[in-house]
Amino acid sequence: MVRREVVIGLAACLGWSALAIQMYLMLLARWQEQASLVGGLVAFFSFFTVLSNTLVAVVLSQAAFGRASGARRWFLSPAVSTGVTASIVLVGLAYSLLLRHLWHPQGWQWLADELLHDVMPVLFVVYWWICVDKGSLRLKHLGLWLLYPLGYFAYVLLRGQSLGVYPYPFIDVATLGFAHVLVNALAILLGFIVIGLLLLGLDRWQGERLSKARTQP
Repeated sequence: MVRREVVIGLAACLGWSALAIQMYLMLLARWQEQASLVGGLVAFFSFFTVLSNTLVAVVLSQAAFGRASGARRWFLSPAVSTGVTASIVLVGLAYSLLLRHLWHPQGWQWLADELLHDVMPVLFVVYWWICVDKGSLRLKHLGLWLLYPLGYFAYVLLRGQSLGVYPYPFIDVATLGFAHVLVNALAILLGFIVIGLLLLGLDRWQGERLSKARTQP
């Protein structure tokens, strides 16, 4: 029987590989355009998809390879791991509903696209369901999770105002206008809240079920 740590480690390596492929493709495009590679790195980490997949890869790496430390305990805590789960689920859903129809990548770009938006979200949800302790989360944790997408939206809007470049078309103020972008952002934020509430409900349900199973003779 394959050890759980081996499977989690393979998932972590897959996540890092997807990020590496996407970074290589972006930097290669910048190189061919004779644009700044440092600017390419900044642009790379300006995507919610990249940031969330990085968090996923970090959590999986800590679970599989991490030594006992404060950082490992923090990343593997139910509150943090579930917040990362909500974020990566949002990545998968938003891409499928808002972006997938806008382009049709080929080759390595298709592979990176599938891994970052489809494969890793599914793998991390499975990891969360099987490996993360359940029953300790409360509604207050949802408020803490919201700081991540709120901070991200604030950053990309400020960056876009300065550079005129936005990572996603649905938050492109120059094209859509601020009012339209605000409506889009609020709709996505509402989706994140719904995802968070669903995870909280599943956490409570599974926690109660496991607690009853332990107390039964």
